[in-house]
This record gives sequence, C-alpha cells and structure tokens, in this order.
Amino acid sequence: MKTQKNYSSEVYPDLRHLYRASVEQYRDRILFRQKGDGEYRDVTYRKFGEDVDALGTELCARGLMGAHVMLVGENCYAWVTSYLCVACGVGVIVPADKDASPEQLARIAEQADVTAVICSSASLEKLSLLPAGIGRILFDELPTLIELGNDRILTGDRTYLDAEIDEDELRVLIFTSGITGDPKGVMLSHKNICFGLAEICKMIKITGNDRFLSVLPLHHTYECTFGFLCPMYRGATVIFAEGVRHIAQSMRETQPTVFLSVPLLVETLYEKLWEAFEKRGEAKKVRRLIALSNIPQDDASRTALKRRMLSKVLRIFGGNLRMIITAGYAADPEVLKGYRDLGIHVLHGYALTECTPLAALNRDNAFRDASAGLSLPNTLLDIYDVQPDGTGEIRFKGKNLMLGYYKEEALTEKVIRGGWFYTGDLGYIDKNGFLYITGRKKNVIVGAGGRNVYPEELEGLLVRAPFVDEALVVGYPNEETHSYDVVAVIYPSLHEMEETYGKNFAKSQLDFEMKRSIADLNSRLEPHKRITGYVLRREPFAKNSSRKIIRAGVAEAAYDDYLATKKKQKK
Repeated sequence: MKTQKNYSSEVYPDLRHLYRASVEQYRDRILFRQKGDGEYRDVTYRKFGEDVDALGTELCARGLMGAHVMLVGENCYAWVTSYLCVACGVGVIVPADKDASPEQLARIAEQADVTAVICSSASLEKLSLLPAGIGRILFDELPTLIELGNDRILTGDRTYLDAEIDEDELRVLIFTSGITGDPKGVMLSHKNICFGLAEICKMIKITGNDRFLSVLPLHHTYECTFGFLCPMYRGATVIFAEGVRHIAQSMRETQPTVFLSVPLLVETLYEKLWEAFEKRGEAKKVRRLIALSNIPQDDASRTALKRRMLSKVLRIFGGNLRMIITAGYAADPEVLKGYRDLGIHVLHGYALTECTPLAALNRDNAFRDASAGLSLPNTLLDIYDVQPDGTGEIRFKGKNLMLGYYKEEALTEKVIRGGWFYTGDLGYIDKNGFLYITGRKKNVIVGAGGRNVYPEELEGLLVRAPFVDEALVVGYPNEETHSYDVVAVIYPSLHEMEETYGKNFAKSQLDFEMKRSIADLNSRLEPHKRITGYVLRREPFAKNSSRKIIRAGVAEAAYDDYLATKKKQKK
C-alpha cells in the first residue's frame, strides 16, 4: 500500500485554543457571510472571536455555567456563535434538528438533561412540549446579550475567558438521526473534534482562499466539523446558503470553491444539469469540450484547461467551485467521474457521528470513485470477522472516536471493545487501502443457498433503473426455500411515467416497466442476489434531515401488500 504525503496541520488541545489562534492569525479576514434583507453581511474573524467571548460571559453570568444547552435553528451566524461559546466554557452544547417534531425535541431534551435552549424564532413553537422551567433564548436576543457580555468583560469579569476546559470531557452531545431506530446521544470531547479536524486537513488541501457554501444542517457533526470548524481552522470563509432550494442562486451570488453535500443532492444536481444541456441543445458540444479538455495527462494542466474551455458550464456553479465533499451511503461513481470531467472534484467519505465525523475519506490526490476512501492518517480501519466473500464488519480506532453513548453504558460497551468501534457496517478494504461499504450488518438478507445479500448494493442499482425514483430492499421469510425472498419496495418515478405514457397512464403500464427494470437488473446479478418481487409505494419514503431514507418500519408496512402480490402471482 502506497504511503500518502500529508498536508501540514496542527492539532490544538481544544476548540478555544483553535478559534483564538485563528482569530489572532486571520483577524480582519472574512469568516462568515450571511444574506439578510437582500444583501450579504460579512463578519470577520476578530468580530466572531469577540462575540463568542462576550456571549459566553453573559450566559455564565445568567447561571448557565455547566448547563446542557440545546441549540435549534437554521444555519446562521447566531447558530455558530452559540455552538462555540457554549462548548468553549459555558457547558455542554446539544445541537438538535430544527425539522424534528415537538415530540422528538422534547424526548431529546429529557434524555440530554437540557436546562436551557437557544433557538430561532421559527423553531420556538416546536419547543412547546418542553417543560416550562427550561429557559428559552432566541437568536434575535443574542446581539443584546453580546453587548451585555462585552460590558462585563470591560469591568473585569473573566469567568468565561478563564474557564478551564478538560479536552477529554463531554462538551458536545449529538443525537444520531435514527434511520434504523431510536436516536442515541453521542458524547464528544474537544480532543475528538480537534483531532478529527487535523486529520481531515492532512488529506485535503484547504486554504484561506476557499469559500465554503454551508448547505447541510449544522446540527450534524459532518457539516459542523467539516463545513464550519474546518474553514475557521484554515482561515477560509463560510457562506450560509438560504436553503437547498436556493443553492443555484447562492452559488451564482457568492462563487464558492467548496461545499459539502450528500450523494442524493450531488446526483440530483448533476441530473438536472444534463437535462438542461439536452433541452438547450448543448449536450453534444459539452461532451466534445470534455473530451478535448481530458487530453492533458497531468492533473494541473487538465484542470486549468477545463477552467478555460468549460467556463460557461462552471458559471452555473458560480465559476470557482473546485471541490464537493460528500459522505454517507455510496455515491454513483459515474456521477463523480462526470463532475470531474467538468472540472469539479467530488470526494466521497465514510461519515459517522461517533467518529467526529469521518472514519475514511478519499484524498484530493488519491481517490477511487466507488470507494469510501482511505483511513485517516493517524487512525486505524479494519475488517472484523471476514467472510468467504472478503467482507466483514468495519471497525475503527482513533482519537476522534466518541466518549460513548450518553447514559447508555451497556450499549457503549457493546460497540466499543478493546478500543475498537464496531460500526455495524459491512465492507472490505482493497490492497491499496481503500474502503468499500457493502451494507449494514443488521440489514443483511440471507438469500438462496444461505448466501448474504446486501440491500444497499441493490438499492444503489435500482435507483439508476428507468422509472424508479426511490427504493429499499427488504427480506421476507420463505418457508419453502428456508431462506428469505429479496423484495424491492419502490416509489416509482411518476414524472418518467407521465413523459412516456401520458398523465393518465395505466397501472398495467407501470407494472410492465417495473418488471422490465427488475428483469434487466436481475440479468446482471448473481442468482442469490436477484430480486424476487416488488411492492409499489404511493408516497415517497420518510427521510431524515440528511435526506437518508428512514428504514425502520418499511418492511413491516409493505408486508401485507407483498403477500397479496405473491398470492396473485401464484394464481
């Protein structure tokens, strides 16, 4: 396995040292840009550092020192200021999903021992089920609190400024999205976060010239660490997008160089891009320019040529976008290659909240589009209990590994053994050290002949098939074969059906296309992986805020429909 050269990065003992070092080094450089009343407002590193210290001072004076503080709201300056000030001397910050239900937020507040909430006005109503004794502080109140905190500092109050920070103690408590069950409270320390930041920056070159477009919700460790703390660490700028629907406009206005995404969003943007080329009759010309710009052998010359030849295409992304970083379930390798052909590097990683947030990442100078990347430089990745097909459970060891699950000692001991975190994900590592994820251990289906079937692999293939919009693959017991039927639960692409058959297409036409797509897929699969049946959904799958389908309950909900379909087929 080839040893990769790392970019230089310093490991800070805690986030306070990190942000103060950045403030000192990049004082008058722009750290944040946020749109309000139609125009962007800039905040410098120095201003941000002053605001964090002032807000922390005021919150301590109001009795919140040592408190667990929930943070709920959209990506904005108030959010990042609140997060850092609480984590760096006030108490424990508990970021929560602004799109969660009132019941979910109340449950998290109870589980996390929350005594105060900082939130946006839009989120206030969702906190109605929290006990009245839990104090609420609105984002709109923060400027006043910062002003009061500055006054306290001027009169000599150093309670917050000199507060001790133990790099190993709990400071950030994040509840996982719970796509397969109830969310768990992941306990993170300053050491976890600072170590993870340094490791990321060893693998990907981030400079003070970069502008990050913040699109994904900051309450996730992935966006918070990579999309907020990482730019601050490197002297870059963070631009808050107005929302996923306004990405194109935000890109045109702010000309970002980097943004974080999830595979679904990356694939959707790419698909819409080529649809626009086809409608405008430009697809053939773009393909020709791509072919010409691919001629240079070295990366630097090829990228420079693409910047010139494909400048009109790149203006769709603002003109300066050089890199998209995505993590989660597997991204379509063809889409990643397609972006690179346009001059934009898409790097995929393996993100887990428990690993603050990455266990693997493709480097900017060493990557495989189909893989989840290489292990971070000073961490370990391993495959446990390797099966005959070469796959096994992925396990991880490193200083960015969580402290454990909050108030869940038995569960923590179950997943962390001998310093290794047993992820529950299945995969393999090739001879060059690249990790490939095949599925979740708990989702594995025992197919024909007792051989394992990984639903995620089939789902990735299904959603690329014609007339399939979303899909999950589940297993139902088959008493005749003493194994499980491999069944696809599909939300069809109604748009494609209408384009092909008209708005009043028949159910028989939809069934014909589903059977044809599945038959085509099965012809390319090993026998034990073949899909034996399907169930159609009338509504899209429920998803979490990362746009991942929530698997819990899907198989149970579709079972009766599957039995009815199976009975009809036997007749």
